[in-house]
Amino acid sequence: MRESTEAPEPGIEAVITRTGRFADRGAWSAEGWCHMEHALELVGTRSAMILMREIYYGGRRFDELARHTGLTEAVTSQRLKRLLDAGLLQRHPYREPGQRTRYEYVLTDLGRSLFPVFVALMDWGAQLGNESGVELVHAGCGSPVNAVVQCAKGHHVGLPDTVARIASDGKR
Repeated sequence: MRESTEAPEPGIEAVITRTGRFADRGAWSAEGWCHMEHALELVGTRSAMILMREIYYGGRRFDELARHTGLTEAVTSQRLKRLLDAGLLQRHPYREPGQRTRYEYVLTDLGRSLFPVFVALMDWGAQLGNESGVELVHAGCGSPVNAVVQCAKGHHVGLPDTVARIASDGKR
């Protein structure tokens, strides 16, 4: 097991280095406590992410969300409930003249914090060969928007530059 950030041997793929108690693969299982696993439980379905996409694009009302995603009303309802329960969205009442009160869906801070993941998926999806599609650009200068992995001090970090440790090691 490689325990440093040195370049891997030729032919060996660079991966995240595990340290501390996390270094012994046989001593732990990430099942049930992995942050990524928990996130995917909330937004790891195609329907959840395309609903979030439509909300990022300004969709707010149930009918337009179902129509623009192509999801059935049942799936739209189930996924919106899950996103509400998880705290990514809030419901705000509105009422058209002569109609009953209905609700529109708006982002919470937690929902806005998922935006870099959305950007990364859009960027990665663009690399899969489909030349057409939506491009995200900065409103201020028109340059493409992309997701960047960096540490809290602002350094760009690649896969082989990353070290994984168990947060309870007190080094978080």
